[in-house]
Amino acid sequence: MYAIFQDGGKQYRAEKGATVALERKTAKGGPVEFTQVVLLHDGTSVKIGTPTVANAKVVGEIVKEVKGPKIRSYKFRRREGYHRLIGHRQKHALVKITEIVVG
Repeated sequence: MYAIFQDGGKQYRAEKGATVALERKTAKGGPVEFTQVVLLHDGTSVKIGTPTVANAKVVGEIVKEVKGPKIRSYKFRRREGYHRLIGHRQKHALVKITEIVVG
């Protein structure tokens, strides 16, 4: 059984026991549930939501917070003596999926 849920404008595939890295600005430990389930597959049938599957949710637990790779953006204007380097590292929350609830 797996589900595809939406969080922060992105879609993620979740199976029971799997770990998913979500883009989150704040990651506090404890249970987390996602109610915007877009697709649900139970092995034999597929339920596709319009836009979400009714009474379905994905429950998980935040394991830890990690940082993604460093992204560097460089601005440059020729013959002006102008250049600027900007760096960014996105924070990710590792969520272990504990169960998928079908309503």
